[in-house]
Amino acid sequence: MGLFSRKKIDEFVSPANGELIHLDKVNDPVFSQKLMGDGFAVKPSDNEIVAPISGVIGTVFPTKHALMITSKNGLEIMLHLGIDTVELNGQPFEMFVQENDTVKAGQKLATMDLQKVLDSGKDTPIMTIITNSDAVKDMGDFEDKSVSAGDKALEITVN
Repeated sequence: MGLFSRKKIDEFVSPANGELIHLDKVNDPVFSQKLMGDGFAVKPSDNEIVAPISGVIGTVFPTKHALMITSKNGLEIMLHLGIDTVELNGQPFEMFVQENDTVKAGQKLATMDLQKVLDSGKDTPIMTIITNSDAVKDMGDFEDKSVSAGDKALEITVN
């Protein structure tokens, strides 16, 4: 490592207006126990979902409840909209991106009709999960707080 070597850092922003929370506060053991990977969640206060990071859209799940983004430094991120929302077969979601689209952090990706999700007995947190945790050198940290979509949420140092 030279004197001028640069750390590879991926900066994450909040994917929605609402409350930024740690994953262990999410009411789903797959996420709260970090079985899919580490990251953060937002309890949304409105329907608009934005990109938590700049990158390339990978898989957009047919049920529109989740999508994958690969960051410039190779992090693989799953954006998961709500808990057990796969069972809603795409009903409360509208996607504005498709596979292979390049997106900027803060760009509108989707909408999630929070009332429809709640009316169906599901919960609404949006999880931002790094699924290739072996690529993470330092996870960074954050405080639970109110956020607006696009506000800085977390910095991750990449291997």
